[in-house]
Amino acid sequence: MSKADLYYKENLKKILVDYNVDERPRPKYKDGKMAYSYFITQVFEEYDINKGEFPIPTLRNTAIKTGIKEILWIYQKQSNSLKIARKNGIKWWNDWDIGNGTIGQRYGATVKKWDLMNKLLTELENNPFSRRHIINLYQESDLKQTDGLYPCAFETLWSVRKSNGQFYLDLTLNQRSNDYIVSGYINKIQYVALQLMICGHLGYKPGKFCHFVQNLHIYNRHIEAANEILSNESMNIMPRIELNVNKNFYDITIDDFEIFDVKDIPKLKSSIELAI
Repeated sequence: MSKADLYYKENLKKILVDYNVDERPRPKYKDGKMAYSYFITQVFEEYDINKGEFPIPTLRNTAIKTGIKEILWIYQKQSNSLKIARKNGIKWWNDWDIGNGTIGQRYGATVKKWDLMNKLLTELENNPFSRRHIINLYQESDLKQTDGLYPCAFETLWSVRKSNGQFYLDLTLNQRSNDYIVSGYINKIQYVALQLMICGHLGYKPGKFCHFVQNLHIYNRHIEAANEILSNESMNIMPRIELNVNKNFYDITIDDFEIFDVKDIPKLKSSIELAI
């Protein structure tokens, strides 16, 4: 059983057994009813990408390519435009349109406003052993500027270390909230893709990827899907993604990624309603 499968089953069991239930939740389903969540707090996962440990479960499929396209939209195109998102195959943000065709002063717009990506790339290259390599999307002035969903995956922390003459890049992703059924492993693998992109830009090797979630939850209409995942058997494969080029961060495309050993991973049979 892969590390991703072990984490998935362990966390789902914890949620279903040791859960807390929120009160007066903000999210609603499309029929207007409140989307109650079952949650646990302070959940941590650790993978060593250099050793072939990727956060890709074999218990159900993961929308890897769309997740990577979202990363390109946020950190490369630095956009909040839903038109641009849809043009690149990203449709799950449509329900968060604030009324002007954008998701507000959030994510890519914040990256662009504060020049966060360029600052990170420059510092990782010129001052690799700094302990201040951080991108934080939870900018109070941006949150107050417009309506919009507050960033869930709001912070990345980056560290460089050297082993046998080679630089390795480690990444920690912090999330305030994570919808484990809908986006749990999409978020993980898309940030691994960002890690690979930065490594490709700088000529570093990918090291560890760690993920901390303060509130890990499933919604009350996702319990059937959670039980389906728990009933599935792990496959004897080790899915992975690779970036097959080293080139400028802003020139990398979705076609530069290769995805291995995922074609036989089953899709969920249970329906999943999005909580908005």
